[in-house]
Amino acid sequence: MWKTISKIILSNRLLIILIIISLTAFMLEKGKEAKLSYSMAKLLPPNHQASLNYESFLDRYGVQNIVVIAIENSQLTNYNNLIALDSLTREVKQIPGVNKIISLTNLPILLKDTVFKKFVVGTWFSSNIRNQSEMDSALGNFYNQPLYQNLITTPDSSTTILLVSLNDNIVRSASREQLIYKIRELIDDYSAKYSATPHFSGLPYIRTIDSLRVKKEITIFILLALLITAVILFLFFRSFKAMISSIIVVIIGVIFSFGTIALLNYEISIFMALVPPVIIVIGIPNCIFLINKFHVEFLKSNDKDLALKIMIQKIGNITLLTNLTTSAGFASFLLTNSETLQEFGVIASLNILFIFLLSLFIIPIYFSFGSTPKKRHTQHLNKQWIRSLVFFLVFIVRKRRKYIYIITIGLLILGFFGVIKIRTTGNLTDDLPKDQALYQDLKFLENNFGGVMPLEVLVDTKKKRGLLKSYNLKKIEELNVLLASYPDFSKPISYVEILKHCKQAYYNGDSLFYSLPNSQEQSLLLSYFKNSTEALGMKNLLMDSLMQEARITLRVADISTSRMDSVFAQIMPQIDKIFNPEKYDVIVTGSSIVFLTGTKFLLRNLMTSLFLVIVLISVFMAWMFNSFRMVVVSIIPNLIPLFLTAAIMGYFGIALKPSTILVFSIAFGISVDDTIHFLAKYRQELLANNLDIRKSVFSALKETGVSMFYTSVVLFFGFFIFVASDFGGTIALGLLVSITLMIAMLSNLLLLPALLLSLEKVIYHDPMLEKINRKSGAS
Repeated sequence: MWKTISKIILSNRLLIILIIISLTAFMLEKGKEAKLSYSMAKLLPPNHQASLNYESFLDRYGVQNIVVIAIENSQLTNYNNLIALDSLTREVKQIPGVNKIISLTNLPILLKDTVFKKFVVGTWFSSNIRNQSEMDSALGNFYNQPLYQNLITTPDSSTTILLVSLNDNIVRSASREQLIYKIRELIDDYSAKYSATPHFSGLPYIRTIDSLRVKKEITIFILLALLITAVILFLFFRSFKAMISSIIVVIIGVIFSFGTIALLNYEISIFMALVPPVIIVIGIPNCIFLINKFHVEFLKSNDKDLALKIMIQKIGNITLLTNLTTSAGFASFLLTNSETLQEFGVIASLNILFIFLLSLFIIPIYFSFGSTPKKRHTQHLNKQWIRSLVFFLVFIVRKRRKYIYIITIGLLILGFFGVIKIRTTGNLTDDLPKDQALYQDLKFLENNFGGVMPLEVLVDTKKKRGLLKSYNLKKIEELNVLLASYPDFSKPISYVEILKHCKQAYYNGDSLFYSLPNSQEQSLLLSYFKNSTEALGMKNLLMDSLMQEARITLRVADISTSRMDSVFAQIMPQIDKIFNPEKYDVIVTGSSIVFLTGTKFLLRNLMTSLFLVIVLISVFMAWMFNSFRMVVVSIIPNLIPLFLTAAIMGYFGIALKPSTILVFSIAFGISVDDTIHFLAKYRQELLANNLDIRKSVFSALKETGVSMFYTSVVLFFGFFIFVASDFGGTIALGLLVSITLMIAMLSNLLLLPALLLSLEKVIYHDPMLEKINRKSGAS
């Protein structure tokens, strides 16, 4: 088959070039339509209970897109500062895309209208205040409102927060960048004028900044990958032809990756941003193996056309297999049930196959039009240091095999103690740079206001108007006290606080009456509420229209999944004591719960997908070599690097989370490539050497060792560029994949041939050898 393929490629060069140019132009135009993702990563499937709870909450109470801005100013309560803060509040409110803003100066306070027997909404602040004395008097009214105590300002009144609600349609579009910058510009102007320090956070803000970083990093990673691989290629081959042809392949591959993202209507997330540079890194080894084989065959025959044909026939088949295994490693993410990772898996696996086809077509066609290789172009095959390296490897495998096993066993024992140290976690700030404002502002808000991540507790009484029952009021208040006792939570707000605030208003604002109303007082308050259409808005945000379900809203610090599990392991039994599960339904939801639940869900699914990809590649190897024994021999050298990488994570405190667990599937899919190249050559040598295993092992090591070394160096530095990222997860991914692939290279160059030699007697009776023997006899 591959003879036919080589003939088709070399006989239809111009047609193939025209097809590639046309497809590249099409993909380039489509790629321009690729959009950044501005929404939270979809880690959970839509039918997961946490997703269903959150969607149900959004249907009833609306989408929460809150930017939280803290303004730190020791002179905050000065007359001029508060007047300016009020002006700032109104300016922010006027920005298109801002739905609502809650500020110190526009906080609503209920007042009693005795004439019409209703509550009216007023504010403690007025633009008619003329001096500091009047401002202090107004502030006294504010401090007299227990509802707002420690909610909007710090106890010393040196810091306040603005809660800016954004339009959901704009938040989900590229226009959010302009909206965020407009808000920030106004805040920065105020802060500069009044010597204040602003702190910005909230999910919409964090996701916007992250999206902009992703946009910047895509360009940086692509350029770095191209530069590093180009330099390495030139140093290895000392040939501009080899370098240019390979760069052409991967540049077209990058264009295809953006084109497929747009064609499938996906968005560029932090995961998707990894695809273009990964395609470069994975595409270059294809080119190296092809060019290396071309030079080897040219030295043998001195016939360029024959060398190109043999290159396609011998390496095309093997490269197809290696790309299929790498593609399978990424395709395993389709099994995670996470939309974000499934999209990443689809794009990565498809484009790995595209880059294989591009390298298979472009490299032979490019060299077919060029002149015959000169002596300097093939000198890399006979470099003294490379030959010394290969002979050293042969010497170690032949004479020092026991040391390979001793060191391997020692590393495995040492690795075991590292693996048991691994911790599993996942939280929003895991990947944020700890020395940058985004992380520091989030921590400032957590320390002063309990966090910015939304958390919602819904209590369903299962009875219409059940929330008006006195015993339910007491239960809700008891739950509020429970939640407020945890330092990871902000002050909770529920309809109980509104009722207490109403009672205070009914008694002319006296804070001594800020307490739960008794049955008689509740009747009076409800009679006032019937006439208070304006005041009802506060209540309707915290209960449903049937007065059956209560909403308790608060913010939670950015804590890890393990910490969240610990907190809720303590809270839920206490909630069940307050609300009998047989009589009440209590649901905890919010974007924080969705994110943390999604992280745990993803970790479980990624472990499953890793197991399945190992099984899949094992089956693939069994099909390729028609031998179970060869599968065992080939899989062991590729599992050990994964185990040692896990040990490194344990020893260095690198947590197991979505971004780091990706390492194992990616690295395994790539590292198996070297195994396939080695074993494929070993199989060819067996046929040529009359089933002499020892001779075949060393022949395969001598020929494939150079290419395996070259490609491993490219892969190491190619993935190492991700340490330039601003995202901790991307840095860890790049570093760990690089380390894993280097360990895998040593494992495949030393342990794999050592196992083949040590198990010579067992393997000699292998079905694969019997099949080769029959073929040899037939020929």
